[in-house]
Amino acid sequence: MKIIDSYILKKYLTTFLYCLLLFTVVVVVIDLSEKADDFVKSKLSTWQIINQYYIGFIPHLDAMLFPLFIFISVIYFTSKMAERSEIIAILGSGVSYRRFLLPYWIGGFILGLALLITNHFILPRANRVWGEFLAKYVDINFGAPSVPTQNYYFRIDSNSYVGIRYYDTANKIGSGFFLNRFKNNQLVYNLRAETIKWDTASKKWMLNNLMERNVSKNNEQIFHTTKRLDKYGFYPVDLRKDDYLKDRLTTPELDAYIKAEKMRGTENLGTFMVERYNRDAIPASVIILTIMGAVLASRKVRGGSGFHLALGVVLSVIYILFSRLSVVFATKGNFPPILAAWVPNVAFGFLCYYLYRKTPK
Repeated sequence: MKIIDSYILKKYLTTFLYCLLLFTVVVVVIDLSEKADDFVKSKLSTWQIINQYYIGFIPHLDAMLFPLFIFISVIYFTSKMAERSEIIAILGSGVSYRRFLLPYWIGGFILGLALLITNHFILPRANRVWGEFLAKYVDINFGAPSVPTQNYYFRIDSNSYVGIRYYDTANKIGSGFFLNRFKNNQLVYNLRAETIKWDTASKKWMLNNLMERNVSKNNEQIFHTTKRLDKYGFYPVDLRKDDYLKDRLTTPELDAYIKAEKMRGTENLGTFMVERYNRDAIPASVIILTIMGAVLASRKVRGGSGFHLALGVVLSVIYILFSRLSVVFATKGNFPPILAAWVPNVAFGFLCYYLYRKTPK
């Protein structure tokens, strides 16, 4: 890496960190003023509030706007370089435009990798900490269990299906439970219970007033049991409709959850699938927005950095709207989740390439 590469890379990283730090401080001050009463009512010390709330809130906030701050930062410091004719001097010394973009590629990969690791492992744990604090001290409805649900039906393994007519997620108790087991598309076992309740001590389900049927071609056996404590391949968390669950699972946990829900035949997994693909797509957007910002701001124009920043804000808004619309189409319609996550990157990737080809070199 040459001196000019170090110079550009240093400006890239320092400008981004400065913008991110400044924005974080402003938002934390605003959030603190809004939640001051809740913090006082919680009777927690300053350290406890920082450790139990802001340690989760700040990563959530920064990760959400990470690519856009990179875009604005790149435009800002690159336009300043263009104003001072530094880019003209670099290109005039014989450095090709493609070579000039090398430190931007390096910086984009570094920050993209940092965001990738954060999205997969750090951010879900931070969301868990932040969400637990909100649910306990600020908003009792945040992440609360859903209202009692009716008519659950899902698969617990390749041959067994479970149904619950009514289930209360708060008390972890249900009624109208049944289990059907098939072999060669023929029913071989049926279990019905009047009530089912999660036993916290044994980590098993307690069934009351059971009736079991073992079915064969020429025979049927029926058994009645008052109570039984057993495992059935699902847990209370599987019956809880938590809108924030996807944000609190690390990627291995999210992959396992999606796989289990697909096996059970659960519908409406679009939100979880979009979240999974976004964890890879958003870090990739860091590289695209970095190069686009450099291409846009490297040309010296009338209006200077003000024009470049205004253009960057407009493109940022378009990118956000594009991303939000694709997510809505995936979760509410039939748009494939992988396309919902990657289409904004593909569209802006083509735009970036077009701007690169049109930029005077």
